[in-house]
Amino acid sequence: MKRIAILGSTGSIGRSTLEVVRQHPDRFRVSALAAGNNVDEMVRQVEAFQPQLISMATEEAAQAVRERISFPLEVAVGEEGLLAVATAPDATDVMSALVGSQGLPPTLAAIRAGKKIHLANKETLVMGGEIVMSEAKRHQVPILPVDSEHSAIFQCMNGERKQDIRRLVITASGGAFRDWSREELVHATRDQALTHPNWSMGPKVTIDSATLMNKGLEVMEARWLFDLPYDQIDVLIHPESIIHSMVEYEDGAVMAQLGTPDMKGPIQYALSHPERWPLETKRLDLAAIGRLHFREADMKRYPCLRMAYEAGRAGGTVPTVLNAANEIAVARFLDGGLSFLEIEAMIEEVLSRHTPQSNPDLEELFAADRWARDTARRCGIQAG
Repeated sequence: MKRIAILGSTGSIGRSTLEVVRQHPDRFRVSALAAGNNVDEMVRQVEAFQPQLISMATEEAAQAVRERISFPLEVAVGEEGLLAVATAPDATDVMSALVGSQGLPPTLAAIRAGKKIHLANKETLVMGGEIVMSEAKRHQVPILPVDSEHSAIFQCMNGERKQDIRRLVITASGGAFRDWSREELVHATRDQALTHPNWSMGPKVTIDSATLMNKGLEVMEARWLFDLPYDQIDVLIHPESIIHSMVEYEDGAVMAQLGTPDMKGPIQYALSHPERWPLETKRLDLAAIGRLHFREADMKRYPCLRMAYEAGRAGGTVPTVLNAANEIAVARFLDGGLSFLEIEAMIEEVLSRHTPQSNPDLEELFAADRWARDTARRCGIQAG
């Protein structure tokens, strides 16, 4: 039986993970859960799955959970709580589903504790790819991808040789504004940006989908997961989100993984690998869909994707700065402090002020992260 700890249990991936667990009660036990401040959802999860340990972001949220639970439960708080959940002694597997750079330290801690990692937190590899993959190799810990795109690539590489790969093709829905011109985007609103045509995701990831920054982060993640250079990783817009990604081989063969847009599929595959278990989900009906469409991802139309490729190739602290600036810019957009197009303008401004540092250690990465956040917060770009 797999004993699972979930970092980010009340978010979209965390909830979907628990739906998979619920479908296979004989295969899983929930050991530990970590969340932010969603007390109501955490109480529901605790009552349903009865973990031994949970963590909340603040003491206020932790106390609110304690007051509503009738059985003994260890409740931790903050960053120390995340580390406690990631290294829970009873857990064999850790689902890393936090949003943003906060996912890196607990994921590293889980690797060093010998846990099997199911990675849904892109920023862990965007910021610390070299460190994380080195530690995983040193501790002989597998990292299995949970993002639908990386899961698709992982599945398409089964039984094949890496040296035979010509390129990876990461597909993108194009987000809420995929059919909008740059001129139309001047007037894009928060509510419009949060209306994703295919996927149900958290607000930050949904905005990243609209800017295509999520694909840029996925390109950087793929570079580390599959140990391939950026020149062998392409992005293709595929509005239907049926082909989740593809691998092209040297002989011209292209392997694609298809499925309905439902994160339970890649989540379960990561948890069940190398087996495939039954899953209650909508089945793919290609005859009903009729046609699939594709178009190139235009770097001029999507400057965030261009900046992500440039940051990845630059390496060092640059990906960390890109990611941190994006997190602040997206938060300001969601709060009404930036217009949609000013997200990319702020990121570019922060990057222009950064002096890159090569071969950073973890402390230097987080120093760059703090610098980028502070710089973004002071950035003079205003909504309008």
